[in-house]
Amino acid sequence: MSDGVWKSGRGFGQRTDSSDHQAHERRRWPRTLRQAPPHAPAPPVLDPLHFSTRALEQAHQFDAWQAYVASLVDIRLPEGTSIDGGFPADHTAWHLGEILFVQQRTPAHSYVRSSARLRASPVDHWYLSIPRSGHSWTEVNGEVAEGAPGQVEFRSLGQPFSGRALDCETVLIYMPRDLFADKPAVLDGANNSILSGNLATLLTDYVGSVEATLDSLSAQDLPRVVQTVRDMVVACLSAVAGQQPASENQANPGLMERARRHIHRNLHSPDLTPDALSRALGISRTRLYQLFEPSGGVLHYIRRRRLIAAHAALSDPENDQRILDIAQSVGFESAANFSRAFSHEFGYSPREARNAVATSAPTQAEPASEQKATRSFDEWLRTLAP
Repeated sequence: MSDGVWKSGRGFGQRTDSSDHQAHERRRWPRTLRQAPPHAPAPPVLDPLHFSTRALEQAHQFDAWQAYVASLVDIRLPEGTSIDGGFPADHTAWHLGEILFVQQRTPAHSYVRSSARLRASPVDHWYLSIPRSGHSWTEVNGEVAEGAPGQVEFRSLGQPFSGRALDCETVLIYMPRDLFADKPAVLDGANNSILSGNLATLLTDYVGSVEATLDSLSAQDLPRVVQTVRDMVVACLSAVAGQQPASENQANPGLMERARRHIHRNLHSPDLTPDALSRALGISRTRLYQLFEPSGGVLHYIRRRRLIAAHAALSDPENDQRILDIAQSVGFESAANFSRAFSHEFGYSPREARNAVATSAPTQAEPASEQKATRSFDEWLRTLAP
């Protein structure tokens, strides 16, 4: 056998030629492996909200579920189905600070997010729907998107929609619009989109890996998870937009998105009025009112954004501003008006919101989501913001 040929009986990787000597010389020097210094793993921080109708009497299960999701949609049973047959549903929500991660299982039903529902609870987040089993059909402005395993739906809570679903197990991710404030042109026109292709598959796989580790994520993990989900959503939507003909709406930020950004930048200003907003957008007051009609009106929308900003400040354990200073920083000139509006919106006073954080006495670093004075999934939705 010629030199350089592997020879059996000598062990894998040993030669019959002079390379044996070279290998022996190399092994005289000990190998040094680079290893990260040992450190204790960071403690998990997420405390999920669990809700299930299964422990209730069957005749009461459907009403309990409707009450739980009332801020989002009105639901109905399929035709010919009685509430006496039960509605076993499960819902687990995880607050990651800037997004909400939800695992949900429901029997067949139909759902409607109407203009009236928007006025009553004008949450306008984007959300992803990733079915693990079952099918759904959702209609927005006459266009229907079909949800099925392997599909990723992208939809806005800021516009009415309706649909129906079979028995489904679904992962839902709720994301505030401010999370995409630098990408309005990408998101404009994306409502009720079906994301597909390799990027959507990568997104689905990543969401699955996050789902498997939710109960062990540390405070340091959460911003990275949020940023990764956000970036992957933008990449998927950019790919979808790149396959469509360019349009005026795609070339410029949407009018509603421009209005939201202007309001966000000027929350502190007492001059943030419908007239000022109309001038900034270059539209008439009539057009402005039509734009915000599904959200309960422009003044209602501005007030809610101010209250949400104040809630975030009051729930920040590192913010030692007086309540009056916080109220003024978001555009309220009167402490009494602020307290009334805050209590009406959240069901408790600004002082109670602050005291809830002060009395929680965390023993370890916690994410912002765990330090908020939140009491329900509905409140998590209403106060969700970066």
